[in-house]
Order: sequence, then structure tokens, then C-alpha cells
Amino acid sequence: MTLQMCEEAAMAAIALQTSRRRPDARQAAALRPLDPDVVSAAIPAFFIGRNRAGLWVAREANGRVGGLFLFKSSAVDFANRQSAPQRCALVFPTETFELDVENRGNPLIVLADGARRLLARVVARLKT
Repeated sequence: MTLQMCEEAAMAAIALQTSRRRPDARQAAALRPLDPDVVSAAIPAFFIGRNRAGLWVAREANGRVGGLFLFKSSAVDFANRQSAPQRCALVFPTETFELDVENRGNPLIVLADGARRLLARVVARLKT
């Protein structure tokens, strides 16, 4: 299987997953500051979750850095690299949330998201 075929399959899976989500799951959640009784200020913390498009988001709890990724493992790796040499706390919100800082993750995600939107429009046209 070629890289292009893998990318196309991944984008199709994201589009399919996004179309099957419940309407209430599409609303983005606001990320609240972490309770200092739960996570120490000395330990960097990252929110890891999905956005409305189904892409993985990694965002530092204080909003200093963040990125968009195709895979969960890539988002976790990003968080660990950003907090190196120490490890970080990972928080996995159940609600979707959007990246509200500059994307310092996968630079190709902008292209992938455009392809996802194009695919969604094509599917919508085929349904009508």
C-alpha cells in the first residue's frame, strides 16, 4: 500500500467518523484551567483530544503551545517532546475541543483538513 493510499484511507475514515458523531458531540468544549490540587504547577500538563473534524489536538494546559495531528500517538509524542526532558501529565477530555493557539503540530494537517472538507462536500452531493 502506498503512502498516498494510506493518507486517502485515513482521511476517508476521519470523514466517516465525523459524519457518524452525535450532534451534541460536535460542540467544542472550553478548556478550563486544571485544579492545582490535581496537577502540580511544576508538572506540564497537556489536553489531548479530538476536534470537530476528528483530528487529534494536543494543547498545553496554559495555552503556550499546541498542535493538530492525524493520530493520537502523534499528539502524545508532541506533548512529551514539548515537556522534555521531564514528562508531562496528559488530560483526555471527553468532549471535543478546538486548537486555539498556533498549530505547531503536523504542518500537513491544514491540507488534510481541506481534503476532508472536500470529501464531505462530494459525499453530500452524491446523497442528493
